[in-house]
Amino acid sequence: MDISVIFKLAAVGILITVVCQLLKKSDRDDIATVVSVVGLVIALTIAVTMIGDLFSTIKEIFDLTV
Repeated sequence: MDISVIFKLAAVGILITVVCQLLKKSDRDDIATVVSVVGLVIALTIAVTMIGDLFSTIKEIFDLTV
């Protein structure tokens, strides 16, 4: 696991938080909700990619073939 992935997730979280706060202050709560859901999808996509890489590595280490 590379440390850059943690920084990417943190950057996405900070960016989404700032955008949501700005939208809520300007009375755009509906758009803020959509932005937070999009941020969640982006973070989950990064996490699923990492989990897929983990399973590939485990399969390679134990020489498993399916």
